[in-house]
Amino acid sequence: AVAHGIEDAAGRRAAGKDATGAITLMVTQEGNEVGVEIGDDGAGLDLARIRRSAVAQGRLAETDEVSDAELARLIFQPGVSTAETVTELAGRGVGMDIVRAEVDAMGGRIEVHSERGRGTRIRILLPLTTAVTQVVMLRVDDLRVAVPSTLVEIVQRVLPHDIAAHYAGGSMRHGDETVPFYWLGALLQAGAAPPPSERAQTVVIIRSAAQRVALHVDEVIGNQEVVVKHLGPQLSRLPGLAGITLLPSGAVALIYNPVALATVYGAAARQRPPEAAVLPDSAFAGPTAPAEPAAALAPLVMVVDDSLTVRRVTQRLLVREGYRVVLAKDGLEAVTRLADERPAVLLSDIEMPRMDGFDLVRNVRGDPRLQDLPVIMITSRIAQKHRDYAAELGVDHYLGKPYSEEQLLALVAGFVRAQLAS
Repeated sequence: AVAHGIEDAAGRRAAGKDATGAITLMVTQEGNEVGVEIGDDGAGLDLARIRRSAVAQGRLAETDEVSDAELARLIFQPGVSTAETVTELAGRGVGMDIVRAEVDAMGGRIEVHSERGRGTRIRILLPLTTAVTQVVMLRVDDLRVAVPSTLVEIVQRVLPHDIAAHYAGGSMRHGDETVPFYWLGALLQAGAAPPPSERAQTVVIIRSAAQRVALHVDEVIGNQEVVVKHLGPQLSRLPGLAGITLLPSGAVALIYNPVALATVYGAAARQRPPEAAVLPDSAFAGPTAPAEPAAALAPLVMVVDDSLTVRRVTQRLLVREGYRVVLAKDGLEAVTRLADERPAVLLSDIEMPRMDGFDLVRNVRGDPRLQDLPVIMITSRIAQKHRDYAAELGVDHYLGKPYSEEQLLALVAGFVRAQLAS
C-alpha cells in the first residue's frame, strides 16, 4: 500500500483526492476463520505494468490473453514487481510471493480486490485451527482419544489384584495423595471396565490445576503433535471436550480433559446405570458384590460386530427396550464371553477379524450348552448364497443392513418369549 498504492500528493490532488492517502487495517472473525484486510485509497493495481513485468520475467508471452483477475494474481509470483526503482520496500519482486506461501502453509487463502484510481484491498483469511499442541493418545477398547501432554503426569503398570482393589475402593494412592480411580471408557460413557486380566494393566495419572485422577486404559499409544481444530457451537459446550484433531491416518480424534470429565461423570462412572447394564461389570461392582437373583435380571442379548458404532447403536436400541447387553468386537471375544453367561439371543455380523460370524455360529452350534441359542445374523452381505450358507450353519434369522429397528426388536422379543415359555 505504501510503496505501490498511494500516489504522491500532486497526483492525488490531480485525481480529486485528499493529498494525504489513507491505509486501513481491519481484523474480523467469520465463523471458523479470521480475516485480516489491508486497504488503501490509492491508484489501484497497474495491470499494464504488471503484465510488462511478467513478460520480462518470462511468465507471460506477449500474445497471451489473460483476464484482469489473472493479471492481479501475478503479483504473487516471484520476480514480478511494478516498482521503477529498487528501494528497501519495493523493486526486488519478492514479498507478496512469501506472503502467499506462508498463508498457504497455514491453510488459509488470500484475496485481492482492486479498482483503477480508487484503491486496492488485500484480504488474508486464516482458519482458527492452527493451534499446535502435544497430546498423548490413549486407547480404550476400539476408541482412541487424545489428552494434552501437559495434563499427563505419569504412566504406571499396575498389578491385576491392585487394579481390582482400586475399583473396589474407587481410588488409588499416588505419592502422599489418594486420587479418584476410573475406567476411562466409563467416563466417556463407552462401556464398563474390561474383564479381569492376569497381566499388568496401564494406569495414567492426569493432573489439571490442583486436581488429579487415575485412569485405567487399555493402552498408551504414544505422544503426538497435532493441530487442534475448532469445535464449533454444537460441541463446544460438552463437558471435558477440549478440542478435536485429525490424525495422520485420516482418523478423527477428540481431545479431552479427563479431570473435567470426572467432575461431571465421575459418580455415574462408578455405578452401573439401571437402564444401561453393559457386561462385564465386575470392575464396578467390586469382587465382593452380592450377585443379583437370576429372576430379577432382564433378558441378556449379545451383540457381536467389529464396528464400535454399530455395537453402541444396537446397544442403545436394546437397552431402551429393557434388555441387558453384552458386547463383543469379533467372534473370538464372543466365544470367551459366552463361556461366562448364556444370552437369550445372539446378534452377529459376518465380516470380523480373528473369527468371523460364520465361524462363531459353528462354535455355538458345536457347544451342547449353546446349540439351541437363537442367532440373528445382521450383515451387509445380502446375496442369496450367504443366506443359504447361514441357514446351513443353523442361523435362525438373517437381516440385511440397513435393517428395520422394529423388525429386529420384534425378532428379539419373539425369541425371548419362546425361551421364557420353555
